[in-house]
Amino acid sequence: MDFLQHRGRYTNAEEAPRPDLILLDLNLPKLDGRQVLQKIRKDADLHNLPVVVLTTSEHEEDVVHSYDSGCNSFITKPVDILTFMRTVKELGSYWFELVTLAPS
Repeated sequence: MDFLQHRGRYTNAEEAPRPDLILLDLNLPKLDGRQVLQKIRKDADLHNLPVVVLTTSEHEEDVVHSYDSGCNSFITKPVDILTFMRTVKELGSYWFELVTLAPS
């Protein structure tokens, strides 16, 4: 969150550029991904950032909660590395070649 909000050691926006897309895991070590998503959506400077939940969870409540909290997509991480790489490539093609993103 410090990086996204340009706080602490990330105050220089040129050294910590805002991403065009966030890939968010729900199972983060310090701050839960669900909490991160809520913080992003409540922040006036970040709320338009597209957030794709990319996680190992297949639980229906995680899917529902993520969409209710404002994620743009929910993808369950493939276990197989080749399938994972294909998924990430297709994700990049979709978000950076097909979609028109809101200006930051």
